[in-house]
Amino acid sequence: MAENNKTKEKTKSKVKEYVESIIIAILIAVFIRTFIICAYKIPSRSMVPTLLVGDHILVSKFIYGIKIPLLRRTIIPVSDPKKGDIVVFIYPNDRSKDFIKRVIGVAGDKIEIKNKKIFINDKEYSDSFGIYSDNVIYPASIQNRDNFGPVTVPEKSIFVMGDNRDESLDSRFWGFVNLKEVEGKAFIIYWSWNHDEHNLRWQRLGNLLH
Repeated sequence: MAENNKTKEKTKSKVKEYVESIIIAILIAVFIRTFIICAYKIPSRSMVPTLLVGDHILVSKFIYGIKIPLLRRTIIPVSDPKKGDIVVFIYPNDRSKDFIKRVIGVAGDKIEIKNKKIFINDKEYSDSFGIYSDNVIYPASIQNRDNFGPVTVPEKSIFVMGDNRDESLDSRFWGFVNLKEVEGKAFIIYWSWNHDEHNLRWQRLGNLLH
């Protein structure tokens, strides 16, 4: 009986250790996902050619500070998004969705688009990442895609656009992104699957995002 009791106690002890290890692992994973790094999958063409449909990316959440979940209040400020950063944020028109775009303007910047050309503070923006797939230029009276503004980015906000300028739903259409809604900065592609051709894009794995 004594040996059986010892065996049962050892078994219970091992089970307890396993359960504790699993709980600790889950807590660490939740902490990392909430405050440090999170993974996202690209579902649309709005950031082509920088990001393709099927790219899986890692986003640094810590780089813009530690936020209290749900309240979206920053408790440890680190830095604010800068022009050129690729950011993930909560879509203002549907908070159940995350969007990814590039920062074009920050607080105080005057943004204007004239015939697809971007002007920041009355100077033409060096649009090295943007591509244009449509030769048609729409006047502002029809839509804001090709002619927009001028508008000034308010405090604690950013103006964002997709690199695929003609196929992106962005600040031209729904306005600014409040800094508290920014989830983090995209920094690397860790996986990329081409759904059309059913193969892995090996050359994209490990690519740092700029």
